[in-house]
Amino acid sequence: MTSTQSSVSSRPVTRPGNPCFSSGPCAKRPGWSVAALSDAFTGRSHRSAEGRARLADVIERSSAILGVPEGWRVGIVPASDTGAVEMALWSLLGARPVDVLAFESFSTLWAQDIVSQLKLDNARVLKADYGHLPDLSEVNWAHDVVLAWNGTTSGVCLPSCDVIPAEHEGLVICDATSAAFAMDLPWDRLDVVTWSWQKALGGEAAHGMLALSPRAVARLEEFEAPRPLPKIFRLTKKNALIEPIFKGDTINTPSMLCVEDALDGLKWADSIGGLAALKARSKANLAEVAAWEAKTDWVSFLAEKEEERSSTAICLRIVAPWFLALERAEQTKVVKQITGLLDKEGVAFDIASYRDAPPGLRIWGGATVEAADVKALLPWLDWAFAQVAPSAS
Repeated sequence: MTSTQSSVSSRPVTRPGNPCFSSGPCAKRPGWSVAALSDAFTGRSHRSAEGRARLADVIERSSAILGVPEGWRVGIVPASDTGAVEMALWSLLGARPVDVLAFESFSTLWAQDIVSQLKLDNARVLKADYGHLPDLSEVNWAHDVVLAWNGTTSGVCLPSCDVIPAEHEGLVICDATSAAFAMDLPWDRLDVVTWSWQKALGGEAAHGMLALSPRAVARLEEFEAPRPLPKIFRLTKKNALIEPIFKGDTINTPSMLCVEDALDGLKWADSIGGLAALKARSKANLAEVAAWEAKTDWVSFLAEKEEERSSTAICLRIVAPWFLALERAEQTKVVKQITGLLDKEGVAFDIASYRDAPPGLRIWGGATVEAADVKALLPWLDWAFAQVAPSAS
């Protein structure tokens, strides 16, 4: 890389049309306004026929866009993606040994829950530092395997669908919250897939989605988890799947405003060409950042391998020598200065790295973000960095 950007002192002229680059809740779809919620089913019960119909519509549209295979069950569950993952872990694990891939904040949290809360003696945690994946050749696919397809806090994703063998004895439980609606998912090689409304389609928080393969359903009905389960985790009754959950009869009360918003995002996704268009938009956002990173000397991708770089959670580390010489607490202060300047200028909100990740920047690049806005943002990053850099840098 050559030094072409770090000495910028004047404010750029062009500003992003939408400064929302948060990694969750994420930017609303282009053209969104609160008018999109004017037909929301408010003041009425989600248990009514029309309420159930709208919830079922979310399930059906999500399944169609994502290409969920026939025979899978897809349901709306409490507590966003976290709730969906925890439901799967607490309800399904214990029948086999477990391998967990831990390479960023949330996958590490799943590992901690499996070891410390579920207290499974036959759990094996395969770890990697931020910016890397664990050694996938170490995974025992005869075990149940818990993984995140895309590390929301590290910007590292699985490089291809082929990393999971077509034939595997255990269940593969995949946290896909920052991959769904932006990346290909190998449904024929997965057994449980989770995501939330607040990510790639710009929905509101608090609602999760849980997709179960026939193999996962069979496990639920044949295996009784050796632990008490709270009501919001229960997917079976009398050794049978609670089918209404997967037809719009939610476990607890959902926000019908959020349901309407989710439907708006799904209809928009359909209108632009479905999953193919969503993936193309996300890849275009990553391409803008990659072109800038290649000519910028103070920043680098946190994900070191190009084939493992996320197009949604685009995580960047600051590599200027003066910054690397600082203690972590001081690095965090510098990042806060940078993001504070961008916030004050109204050009970028919420782009600091996740609190557990190495201090740096994180730009959401999902399909609801316009590539033109990413392109307009990048000179502002150079400008903000120049304002906080020591004069000797």
